[in-house]
Amino acid sequence: MSSNPSSPPDSPRSIRMHVADNVAIVVNDGGLPVGSVLPDGVTLVDRVPQGHKVALTAIAKDAAVLRYNVPIGYALKDIPAGAWVHERLLHMPEARALNNLPKATAPAWNAEPLTGFTFEGYRNADGSVGTRNILAITTTVQCVAGVVDCAVQRIKEQLLPRYPNVDDVIGLEHSYGCGVAIDAPDAIIPIRTLRNLSKNPNFGGEVMVVSLGCEKLQPERLLPPGAIPLQANEELDVVCLQADKHVGFMSMIDSVLASAVPHLERLNARRRETMPASELVVGVQCGGSDAFSGVTANPAVGYCTDLLVRAGATVMFSETTEVRDAIEQMTARATSPEIADAMAREMAWYDAYLGRGQADRSANTTPGNKAGGLSNIVEKAMGSIIKSGTAPISGVLSPGEKLQHKGLHYAATPASDFICGTLQLAAGMNLHVFTTGRGTPYGLAEVPVIKVATRTDLARRWHDLMDVNAGRIADGEATIEDMGWELFHLMLDVASGRKKTWAEHWKLHNSLVLFNPAPIT
Repeated sequence: MSSNPSSPPDSPRSIRMHVADNVAIVVNDGGLPVGSVLPDGVTLVDRVPQGHKVALTAIAKDAAVLRYNVPIGYALKDIPAGAWVHERLLHMPEARALNNLPKATAPAWNAEPLTGFTFEGYRNADGSVGTRNILAITTTVQCVAGVVDCAVQRIKEQLLPRYPNVDDVIGLEHSYGCGVAIDAPDAIIPIRTLRNLSKNPNFGGEVMVVSLGCEKLQPERLLPPGAIPLQANEELDVVCLQADKHVGFMSMIDSVLASAVPHLERLNARRRETMPASELVVGVQCGGSDAFSGVTANPAVGYCTDLLVRAGATVMFSETTEVRDAIEQMTARATSPEIADAMAREMAWYDAYLGRGQADRSANTTPGNKAGGLSNIVEKAMGSIIKSGTAPISGVLSPGEKLQHKGLHYAATPASDFICGTLQLAAGMNLHVFTTGRGTPYGLAEVPVIKVATRTDLARRWHDLMDVNAGRIADGEATIEDMGWELFHLMLDVASGRKKTWAEHWKLHNSLVLFNPAPIT
């Protein structure tokens, strides 16, 4: 990456990601006007907004436009040096075929192990570790969501003050459970997602279910014997609203509160213990991305990902359409040909899924992404994959599956923020990192969400929503390595409960969304 951040703040500044690139992005707040002269002598012939690309040389019609030393598109017409290069001037490359990919060909990763780092967490009976101590109420069907919401509010007001060591009470609301083809092959995805959500390490092994009674997703189907550990002679704790004992709405609420008490008592008896950093399970994600995402925030997260893997922790990166164009990089970093094949299978499955909906990967880039300088999904993918760092990829998860071992994993999820977050929760994450350039108040009730801003302007305007300002990299005030270490230490503090994220402070909690590719009946 080459830049000129040491120039005076009001002088033209740009960043080129690779020496071979024929475009750079404009750094200056508000962009640059016609006639601005970049430090390398290129004079702008168009006004170029912040984060958008400027041609460093003349680019002939049909020639590749290179960013990250990757063709992100081909010129639809001759583009003069100094011109604004945007999506309307580019033809997007075809998707890489999923055959003949490099498999486990990357050089050996000889990074030195990172030892001595700890956090204060909650050890669960199954060996997992939580960063929060939460009572989660599982719901089998959307029909009960209103009752559960009322019950949760009552629990918070009337019961939670008695249990100071319990961080929160939440309902695992979703839109699934009935009116669906429950026996369709793809129905396993939402069912196992909800099952594994119930077992997230931040819930302390306490499973409580609220059912309507007539839904297709019956409690015993959601959580069959053996799905969760139970004490001898203990049965799954289910409150069924259609049970004959319930007479009136308040009877239902009272039943939920009574069922919650023993779970709260057991959670309240727990205390934080010192844990090695290897017990962190971190999901990394981006949303509201811009052209700085792949320059500042995502590289900093990628550096932190490497630190976490060196410390023995688990990291998941996801968002299938946003890494699909980096598949060669991913399969090359696989620890085995089998892992590489698994990644290709997930990409092929999603290609087919999009095809059934008569969509393709080009639909991913949003109006906000484009306003932030990202021309298409290829450019977005090159910036997104950087969150995964450089460590070998040792595991692949299909949607809704739970992690089985440590290391860096590709967790196949849609790119939708809420579905991705839900699936990473089901996989077992206990800490979430979310980068954004355009800005989003995204948050999750189930896990702390650390928000990383790509630009100083966003961090300044959203000062009480962003936890980390990676825009300091573009400003020349910090390096990628500096920000990676800062994020690593912040993770340990947040995981320990020593610091709360802004999303926790404001209780900004998005709904869970189960990925349901099965038909609706």
